[in-house]
Amino acid sequence: MLPDVSGVHRGYAAAMADAVILQVRVKPRSRVSSLQRGDGGAWVAHVKAPPVDGKANAEVIALVASHFGCARSAVSIQSGASGRTKLVRVQGLRPD
Repeated sequence: MLPDVSGVHRGYAAAMADAVILQVRVKPRSRVSSLQRGDGGAWVAHVKAPPVDGKANAEVIALVASHFGCARSAVSIQSGASGRTKLVRVQGLRPD
């Protein structure tokens, strides 16, 4: 179940004082790795890695960190580690 999104900037599932939570739909085994806003405000991550042994999750974390210009240690998968739709927490990011 997703957090309440009322009043939150489009593209963010939830916002807190020191972090945001992004809803990310992952498409593994893509030709090119990229992170883009999808329809409805959710993010879509195309990753080259297969969804095996956490490789796709590690690539999602790296993509999000690179896109928002923060350290990989500031990005974590809050839920959905074994599914294609994930809630990704980015520490230190504000939805301004």
